[in-house]
Amino acid sequence: MTPVIDVFWANLDAAAATLAPWRAFLDEGEIARAARFRFERDRNRYIVRHGILRLLLADRLACAPAALRFAANAYGKPSLVGGGAEFNLSHSHGIALIAFSRDVALGCDIELQDARFLAENIPERLLSPAELHELRARAPADQVVAFFDGWTRKEAYIKARGLGLSLPLDSFDVSLAPGARPELHRGCAGWSARSVTPAQGFSAAIVAEGADWQIAAHPLDPASLFAETAAACA
Repeated sequence: MTPVIDVFWANLDAAAATLAPWRAFLDEGEIARAARFRFERDRNRYIVRHGILRLLLADRLACAPAALRFAANAYGKPSLVGGGAEFNLSHSHGIALIAFSRDVALGCDIELQDARFLAENIPERLLSPAELHELRARAPADQVVAFFDGWTRKEAYIKARGLGLSLPLDSFDVSLAPGARPELHRGCAGWSARSVTPAQGFSAAIVAEGADWQIAAHPLDPASLFAETAAACA
């Protein structure tokens, strides 16, 4: 049977009115990390995205959201204590992206397509020589989307591997072709990528081990999600 990776996305700012229930799912460490954000908007987004992560995991594992315990490897990749699911979380400018599988290693990334990132030689610092050549060969009007499509593939691959930036950015190549199925090239044997479009003006990618897997996409409304599933997981 072909493995299915469930991919969820949500507008975190749409859940500001239901902040207290999401906070109730978090542990003391998460609450402390949320408190360290300087701006209220960022605190609220952290609380909601981690609350959503817990609620979705609890629904899959038939347990209470607050009962889940997390660990991280030496490079910061999170996992569930006791296992039961593979997952990864990313966020950008109020949009959260969460990917789950039963047992397929994976990573995900979402980024706002911000044209300012193409200034000051940022692509030259983040892309491999082959990727940079592919980017700069494109028309200037196409380079913003191409850069962020490629960058999300690179970030998702790094997160899937769980090695953080101990994996040099120039040690592997990905495709930067907007609108085309993403490809992983040099240094990425055994892994493959898919693109999703959570919101206009954003790039997002899922990378998982193997090639024979598919995505099931699930746009979420946080308020409806809470109302439909929180009682069943309590």
